[in-house]
Amino acid sequence: MYSSTLELDTELSAVNSVLSAIGQAPVTTLNFDNPEVSTIHNLLMETTRDTLNEGWVFNREQNYPLTPDADGHIAFPPNVLRLDMSDNYRFRETDVVRRNGYLYDKIGHTDVWDQKTYYFDIVWAWNYEDLPSVFQRYITHRTAMRAASQLVGNSELVQLMSQQDAILRTSCLEYECNQGDYTMFGHPDGSNYQPYSAFKALQRL
Repeated sequence: MYSSTLELDTELSAVNSVLSAIGQAPVTTLNFDNPEVSTIHNLLMETTRDTLNEGWVFNREQNYPLTPDADGHIAFPPNVLRLDMSDNYRFRETDVVRRNGYLYDKIGHTDVWDQKTYYFDIVWAWNYEDLPSVFQRYITHRTAMRAASQLVGNSELVQLMSQQDAILRTSCLEYECNQGDYTMFGHPDGSNYQPYSAFKALQRL
């Protein structure tokens, strides 16, 4: 079994990182009766949602099945940021939006669906603790920039932080490219592609 002295980031550690960045003392618990802690935590949640709403490889899922209930309604999942029918750019028979907590078809003008499974491309909202570490660092840093601007009003500190912000965003993009396994051929998930390998030509000699 492997052991490590590194601990996973939590909302508490993120709030303490922001407090440290703006020159405040850390806290031992997330006491929301403390206005400063409550404000920073709200900024952390807002920044997390804003970042996840971009749709990254770890919170973007394609062809996710949803089935209507007995009344023909499809409940909108509570932790979904964005949702669209799969292959909707080719099959324009539906145009879904959220309405009264259910999926509504703007083309069919109804929220009652046939009893079958439908497939959607979804961008999920995950908890801060479940995010990859590079995104945790990026979100925490962006939260610190907001706190420095809104709580401290230190424009020089914000300017210094913006330089680090670009570096952390680059790390997120690197994660996206590595984990996404993208190719110029655009092979969809679930398919196989065998690229040309030069050594196979040498094997025939």
